[in-house]
Amino acid sequence: MNADLMEKHFARMGARMKLVRHEPVLQPWGWNRRSFVDRFSVDIERDRRGEHFVFNVSTDVEDLLEVDLLQVQPKERHLLLMVKDPDVEGKLVKDRFLCGHDEREWFVAAVPGAVSTVASAMESLKPEVVREMQAREGLNQKQRNRRRNSAFRRQGEWFFVPVLDAFVNEDAVLQHEPIARSGGKPHFVQYLYREGGQTIYVSPQRPEGVSVVEHERLIQSRPKAKGWAWRMQRINPRVLARGEVRHPDHKTITLHGWHEVLMNRENQSRTMQRVAFID
Repeated sequence: MNADLMEKHFARMGARMKLVRHEPVLQPWGWNRRSFVDRFSVDIERDRRGEHFVFNVSTDVEDLLEVDLLQVQPKERHLLLMVKDPDVEGKLVKDRFLCGHDEREWFVAAVPGAVSTVASAMESLKPEVVREMQAREGLNQKQRNRRRNSAFRRQGEWFFVPVLDAFVNEDAVLQHEPIARSGGKPHFVQYLYREGGQTIYVSPQRPEGVSVVEHERLIQSRPKAKGWAWRMQRINPRVLARGEVRHPDHKTITLHGWHEVLMNRENQSRTMQRVAFID
């Protein structure tokens, strides 16, 4: 990994980059089953000079990593990196990162798919519904990259697609409701409505959640589990939003009429586990 070259790439789009080395994290099950996050991850930190990108690298793999700049767009302040990391069999595993500036803050996003340009990375991050809508509207590439167009509104990692003739149970509409991906700073929606989805039970002992059937079986086999401070939640519901959407790092947007809420596809990428910074 050539730190000096990487710093030059980031400087071209007006950003700082630091390489931070750390000793290997030893696990009881051995090196071959180490979490690959211990080997290499990407973060954004702040110092007296402001925000900067940080590449955390384990000293035992630093010389093995290959970092390629696929594209940089200095004017748009975006770049796309590909990091090749050998697995235990020596095969290079490719991770792609879109780094750039969005409204007020720098960001890094794990990109799913074998993309090679900033534009294709941005398209890969969009949910299928968003891509279908912008194709239906006949948007060109410039229009598709705007945070507001006839197909959607975007705030950070969230897309809002207009829904015509949406049926909403007004009694079930929530006000000033947060939406957030795991570990992220929430975006607050003035009016939010959820429907459908799967009911799960979540507790400190089962943070990933269990289904209703699994919860019943667990209580039967381990009666003490009944006192695990369970909370009912729904996963994968359809979510509709209306009104103002606020976030400290983004300009407030106003949704006129109901919009379907969709998160970008970053969580579908294996590379997501390498990203330490969460918006």
